[in-house]
Amino acid sequence: MGPRFRADDTHLKEEKMTDDKLEAAIARGARAKELLGSETLKEVFAQIEADYIEGWRHTSARDADARERLWLAVQVLGLVKDHLVIIANNGKLAQAELDRLAGLAA
Repeated sequence: MGPRFRADDTHLKEEKMTDDKLEAAIARGARAKELLGSETLKEVFAQIEADYIEGWRHTSARDADARERLWLAVQVLGLVKDHLVIIANNGKLAQAELDRLAGLAA
């Protein structure tokens, strides 16, 4: 009978680890949502993008490497924004999963 209790304890630890991961995803999602809503961060992204585009406009006709790097920088900036959206959405999904698990436990 002793091993059975250990197995149950392991199950509880695994469930707690899952809850901890969900809680961490929820917290990260909330922080990402906060950042996405930040007027300061929006202004920073807009200014950086405008600076890259302005730099691209002022490259010489022969400076294809500079234009390519500036184009890539604008693309990476978009990926950063997209990643924040993904983290925010993952937080929403984690909250829904935690709510579902809580409903099952009740």
